[in-house]
Amino acid sequence: MKKEIFGFIGTFFLVAIALGSGIEGETLVNDRRAMFDPGLTYADHNPDGSEIIISRSRYMEQVQGFWLAQCIANWTGLITEMDRVGPPFYTDDDWGKADERNIWGYYGPSPNGMIEYVFVREGDTWYSDDDTDIEYMYQHLLDLHDKSVLSPEQIRNGWLGHIHSNESAPNGENYLWESNEVAYYLMLDGVLPPATSEPANNPKYKMIDAQLTTEIFGLFSPARPDIALNMAHLPIRTTAKDDAEWAAKFYVVIYSLASYVESGLSMREKVFWLAERARDILPAGSFVAGMYDHIRANYDHNPDKTDWESTRDDIYSVYQKGSADGYVYDQPFDAGINFASSLVSLFYGEGDLLRTIRIGALAGWDSDNPTATWGGLLGFLLGRDGVEKVFNEYDLSDTYWIHRTRRNFPDRTPDIDGEDTFRSMSERCIYIIDRVVMEEMGGGVDLEKDVWYIPDKGSAY
Repeated sequence: MKKEIFGFIGTFFLVAIALGSGIEGETLVNDRRAMFDPGLTYADHNPDGSEIIISRSRYMEQVQGFWLAQCIANWTGLITEMDRVGPPFYTDDDWGKADERNIWGYYGPSPNGMIEYVFVREGDTWYSDDDTDIEYMYQHLLDLHDKSVLSPEQIRNGWLGHIHSNESAPNGENYLWESNEVAYYLMLDGVLPPATSEPANNPKYKMIDAQLTTEIFGLFSPARPDIALNMAHLPIRTTAKDDAEWAAKFYVVIYSLASYVESGLSMREKVFWLAERARDILPAGSFVAGMYDHIRANYDHNPDKTDWESTRDDIYSVYQKGSADGYVYDQPFDAGINFASSLVSLFYGEGDLLRTIRIGALAGWDSDNPTATWGGLLGFLLGRDGVEKVFNEYDLSDTYWIHRTRRNFPDRTPDIDGEDTFRSMSERCIYIIDRVVMEEMGGGVDLEKDVWYIPDKGSAY
C-alpha cells in the first residue's frame, strides 16, 4: 500500500510560508517559542487565584507519552487478541513464550512470534489500528471545524470522508468491526448519531467499540470531566448505548481527571484515586457498576496482589458463565467482558506501565483494547520521557501511518514514511484545548507564561 506524504511543522519554528499552503488544520508557532493557533483569538484573561494552572508545554509532552505508550500497548495486545476467550487462559508464565493461534486460526502481529512488548524504532513508523485511528480522526475533525463539540452531521461526514467502505477499500477491508461497522453503514444510508446506536437500528450497540475510540476526549478537557463528557457524548453515542456507553464514559472521566490528580501521589495511588472518582459515572444497577465493585473487592481481598489470574478466572465464572449483575455474555467483543478484563489489568497493574500492559495482553478476550486504553492513560501520566525511561528504550519511532486504516488526511511528514508525528499530533491537541478552555470552561490561556487557567470544579461531573 502506498504511503502518501504530507508536511510537518515543528513546534518551535516560524514557518510563514505555510500560511498559504492550503493544508487544513495546519498550525504555526511564533519566533518567541510560544505555541499558538493563528486561527484562534486569544482573549485577555484575569486569573482570580482559584483556578487550576496547567503548563501547556508539559501537557504536550504528556500527550506524546499518551500516543507512544498507546501504540506500544495496542500492538503488544494485538499479539494475543482473541487467543483465549475461555479456559485455559494465558498466565504470567506465558509471557515471553510463543504466541498461539486466535479463534480465527491466525497468529498475532508479533515480529518474532513471541508474546512480548512491541517496539517500532526510529526510521520505521507506527501503524494505525482501530484503537488509535478513530481518536486521530476525532482530533482532526475538532481541529478542522474549529469546534469543541461536533455536530451529528460533522461526525457523519467525518466517518464517511475518512473511513473506507469494504467495497471501496484497496484490500477489501475497512478495519471496522461490530458496532462501528453497523454505524458506518447506517451513516452511509443517511442515519445520524445518536440514532446510529439505538438498539432498533444497531443490534451491536452493546459491543466494545466506543471504549476504544473516545478516551481522548478526556485529554481534550483537562481537569474538567463535565466538559469532557459533553464533548464525548455524541462520539460515544455514535456506536454505544447503556452499559457500553457508561463504560466508555468511565474511561473519558479517568482521562480528564488524570491532569487533576495530585502530582505527589505514587502511580499506584493515582490509578486508584482516578478509578474511584470515575466509578460514580456507572449507574446503580448497571452490570458495569456491578463488575467494577466485584472486581475491586476481589482485588482488595486478594492477599497476593500479583495473583491477577484468579480474578480473571473469577470473571469468566461469575460473568461469562454465571451472568451476574444482569450481564448476559454474547461474544468476546462485548463491552461488558472487556470492561471487566480491563479492570483486572488496571488494578493489578497498580500504575506500573509494563506490568499493566503485560497483564492486559495475557488476560484474554479482546486484549489489545484494554492494553491500549491503560497504556495511553499511564503514558500520559508519565509523559514521553517517562515512557522511554520505564521501558529503557530511547530510540522509539515518533511517526504514525494513519493511512494504513483510514484515508484523506493531510500528510505532515514529506520526507519520511507515515503522515504524522506524535509531536505534531500533540501540538494540535494543545490548540484544541486552548479553544475548550476559553469557550467551554470560561478559563484563559496565557501564551507568554505558556499556561492554562482552568476554573476548578473539583472532580465533579
